[in-house]
Amino acid sequence: MAYKLPPLSWLRSFEASARHCSFTAAAEELNLTQAAVSNQVRSLEKHLGYPLFERLSRSLKLTDMGRAYLPPVRKAFEDLSMTTTGLFGSQAHSTVTVRAPISFAVSWLSPRIKDFRADHPHIDVRLCSAIWAENLAADRTDIDIRFGDGKWAGFDAHLLKNDDAILVYNPIIAAAPAAGELIHVMGLEDMWSRYFKLVGEARKEIPNHINVDTSLAALEMAASAPAAAIVLRSFAEPYLKTGRLLTKEDVAIPVKQSHYILQPEQEPQHKPEAVLFRNWLLKEADQI
Repeated sequence: MAYKLPPLSWLRSFEASARHCSFTAAAEELNLTQAAVSNQVRSLEKHLGYPLFERLSRSLKLTDMGRAYLPPVRKAFEDLSMTTTGLFGSQAHSTVTVRAPISFAVSWLSPRIKDFRADHPHIDVRLCSAIWAENLAADRTDIDIRFGDGKWAGFDAHLLKNDDAILVYNPIIAAAPAAGELIHVMGLEDMWSRYFKLVGEARKEIPNHINVDTSLAALEMAASAPAAAIVLRSFAEPYLKTGRLLTKEDVAIPVKQSHYILQPEQEPQHKPEAVLFRNWLLKEADQI
């Protein structure tokens, strides 16, 4: 995207002159001559097609257009200064606070954080977890990850990753996974009836099963007993890699919900370390 912007030096001269109400004082701050600052402001006015100052005998006064233009120019410099300092400054430690469902935090995010820390050792990660979105505290977080349909009042939701669900089971019951204890994760659709329909096993009634409130609990229970569970594929990966659980590779259940990064409406994220972490998250999710 091409930006039709005036030269940065003209904008710096305008902002400093507006702050001091003086070309002379602005010139001292910018280490330029008074004539240079005056000429740069005049060039900016010509470029914009509007006068920004009234030239008084001993001072400057912003015109209506100058008063309207100053706040966004000043904010742009503040944002640029904050980002430059945050990314390339003293490298003093900063912190990014991430809030996510506990299963996502433990099974998917935690194994990957070491890669972010290796690239950005000066940024500490504070990870807070919750089970249900409505249980999340109201305190301020930099990155808010939630699982759902992408619709949260007062928030813009950016899709992080889609996923499907798979059957996982203890190797002890590999010969007949569905004969073991069935574990259901609350908050997902009725996965067991969908699974049996998908594999062509007609059942009028689903056997009694254990209900748990997190995929993490379901995974640990299935790994510790002759049991089976249906969980998101990405959560099961660590268990499948170590052989603690097995799966049927040819059976996958579509899931309507997804993980999203939430941002309060009308409140863009400018904290540089948070922007870095968000971009890293999206890159990691895209690699799956």
